[in-house]
Amino acid sequence: MSGPLLKVENLTKHYSLRGRFLEKSVPMVRAVEDVSFSVDAGETLCIVGESGCGKSTLARLLVQIVKPTRGRIVLAGTDMTAVDANALRILRRSMQMVFQDPYSSLNPRLTAERIITEPVENFQRLSGQQRRTLAADLLRKVGMSPEMMSRPPSEFSGGQRQRLGIARALALEPSLIIADEAVSALDVSVQAQILNLLADLQQQTKIALVFISHDLRVVEYIGHRVAVMYLGRIVELAKCESLFARPGHPYTEALIAAVPVPDPTRVRVEVVVEGEVPSPITPPSGCAFHPRCPLAAERCRIEVPALVTMADGRAVACHVRAPLGPADRAASNVPFPASTYG
Repeated sequence: MSGPLLKVENLTKHYSLRGRFLEKSVPMVRAVEDVSFSVDAGETLCIVGESGCGKSTLARLLVQIVKPTRGRIVLAGTDMTAVDANALRILRRSMQMVFQDPYSSLNPRLTAERIITEPVENFQRLSGQQRRTLAADLLRKVGMSPEMMSRPPSEFSGGQRQRLGIARALALEPSLIIADEAVSALDVSVQAQILNLLADLQQQTKIALVFISHDLRVVEYIGHRVAVMYLGRIVELAKCESLFARPGHPYTEALIAAVPVPDPTRVRVEVVVEGEVPSPITPPSGCAFHPRCPLAAERCRIEVPALVTMADGRAVACHVRAPLGPADRAASNVPFPASTYG
């Protein structure tokens, strides 16, 4: 297959709120707005942003748990938003999800064996021996003993339950896994085990990952590229090392500056972003970040910035940092601006 494994084009999701009786206009929640990106086989794309920015809604859109208002999701050359229910069911074999909560995402009445093999049995019948063999192989793959397959989820720790969730996601041999805050509910030491497990599995199978997180330390460790979301839109998309070395969008700078550094001798510039995240029901005009941005100009209050590709390959949606189109920027050789925060 040529081209990216997953391609998302102008993906948008609006939720209508039930208005009052005889109310003419129905308010809308703009959860995801005009999001576009691609993911290659064997790549990890991390989605980051504050709570309420639309990360989890985006995850559910990708696996079609939630239907988009508009836009396209193309998996391995097939538009998932344009196929019927039967074709979508077949496509879902190639795309699985690891959920945030390792406690509520597993059926407490099933054994580990049944939890792991249930996705496969949705498509084909397995004998008892086939189920046991498959469950044993997948438990070994995620670092657990096959002897655990007869236990219910209540007999596992949080880290073991998340490994069980990963084993379930791997059962259908998908080409893409969506991990929605998959380690946020775990202790730091267990987080490291799960992240190393995902990295090892990706190296062995060339599986692609869309890894959604609010923890930038985790993102820096596991990511190849990072998409930064603010109020439903992507404001920056860049390679992981470039984004952390020199963030392009003022919002990205503020996020990175807020990450604690375990080095008492290192002097850091403190960044305080004033104000609250705007409501997705009544978002600000122009750039949604302009009420909190130290660089905001008059244009930012009027015009929504496009996601512009910079000379170094990153894409930034900012009138100040990326004021020109790609062709104009290349022709004028405009240098990358200095950091806002020193």
